[in-house]
Amino acid sequence: MKYEIIIFDADETLFDFKKSEKEAFKNAILEFDIEYDENYHFKIYHDINSAIWKEFEKGLITQEELKTERFKRLSDKLGIRFDEAKFAKVYMRHLANASFLYEDSIALVESLHKTYRLTIVTNGLTDVQDTRVRKSVIAKYFEDVVISEEIQVAKPDPKIFEHALNNINHTDKSKVLIVGDSLSSDIQGGVNSGIDTCWYNPNRILNKTQIQPTYEISSLMELKAILDR
Repeated sequence: MKYEIIIFDADETLFDFKKSEKEAFKNAILEFDIEYDENYHFKIYHDINSAIWKEFEKGLITQEELKTERFKRLSDKLGIRFDEAKFAKVYMRHLANASFLYEDSIALVESLHKTYRLTIVTNGLTDVQDTRVRKSVIAKYFEDVVISEEIQVAKPDPKIFEHALNNINHTDKSKVLIVGDSLSSDIQGGVNSGIDTCWYNPNRILNKTQIQPTYEISSLMELKAILDR
């Protein structure tokens, strides 16, 4: 057996974060008595949020600053004045309670945990991921869940993977596989760490970057075929 440890990303790998995000954002907007148009309001927020998380990955903004700065930018873009700190708290409360798994997630981890040691490493906010991930129906299959905000280190920094492996007392990186949807955080993090990677690419996006995963899959269940080689 080539691998013994599988480190999973959470959002957009096992968890349907897009669905959670849409639900939480809509509920937050409505709670602030703003007439909601998903095609308008959510698109603007999604673009802002995606950009600011990229800034975070590059070390240009802290996770603490990110929490409210994205909603300050949203307020400016929409031309609607609201307290971004209060909006952030309302949004994160709704997001924490919006935990949706992909169709194959439960069957996959339920099957894998019988043979492999599983852990999760997520670039998330503690208040959100503690509820969405640690208290999810699949949490029992994982030895540990590492949340970037808790340890103040985030993917693609190799220190977060070192921390994850230390937590489960494992040192042999050749026996570890990282599985995630993000080339810039999950796969680059694996490259930085000297750990094999599997890029989950359900939309079959063309990789135009210099970041090269060890494997690539378009459905979660394809991972089993890779592990059985």
